[in-house]
Amino acid sequence: MHSPRDFRHTEPKWVQNLLILIAVGFVGLLILLPVVAVFTEALRKGLSFYFKSITDPLALSALRLTLLTAFVTLAANLVFAVAASWLIAKFNFPGKSLLLTLIDLPFAVSPVISGLIFILVFGIHGWFGASLGQHGIQVVFATPGIILATIFVTFPFIARELIPLMQEQGTEEEEAAILLGASAWQTFRRVTLPNIRWALVYGIVLANARAMGEFGAVSVVSGHVRGRTNTLPLHVEILYNEYNFAAAFAVASLLALLAVVTLVAKAALEWKLRAEQQTLGPEEA
Repeated sequence: MHSPRDFRHTEPKWVQNLLILIAVGFVGLLILLPVVAVFTEALRKGLSFYFKSITDPLALSALRLTLLTAFVTLAANLVFAVAASWLIAKFNFPGKSLLLTLIDLPFAVSPVISGLIFILVFGIHGWFGASLGQHGIQVVFATPGIILATIFVTFPFIARELIPLMQEQGTEEEEAAILLGASAWQTFRRVTLPNIRWALVYGIVLANARAMGEFGAVSVVSGHVRGRTNTLPLHVEILYNEYNFAAAFAVASLLALLAVVTLVAKAALEWKLRAEQQTLGPEEA
């Protein structure tokens, strides 16, 4: 079996340098420069104005709603993704292809369209809006609608990390555990879960990043009620439309910081996984 070609020793040095320059240029232009611009504009009026902007009651309310939405979204997606992935990877059943298609549906549907769907279903003139309103339950233009819309646009992320891995692992270990007398819960907790833990955490990191930054679907169902249904992205939009640019960038810097934390967590997970694979060896990993 031939080993992969090592391009470091076969391509001219100028080709390597050119590719590195292109990669660094794209990263700097499309990622680093916007981040620097955000923090530069956020601090343009000084630290006192910056801290006043991010500690404003409306900004704190938006931050709390963003974190609450991300937490509930991740909890719901975690339960669904693990159950759906285990079902798809370990069992054959009618409708399996349909379930896979439905999991991928949010990737194909615009977030704005998904928000309109929730308006159609749970709005005051929607299919269930009137009956829910009679019982004092408000979904659209309230926190439940924001959470539902965010769950819809994020639920493929964890499942799509788990399904290929669990399919590749097969069912031999689970079958062996059951033959040895383990219950279904014991098999999942002691066999399946340890095998998928890093993919699970990696999917959680990706879903969390999307949940905190979601704008399109949330904008449609939120109603933009200040102090109640505005998440951080929506609050930034309102401040920017009011020409309060420094405050808008200050609040946007909170999202940037959350994104940096997410990227650091992602990098740490990848480093931990590589270290674990090197320790175990290619066959055991």
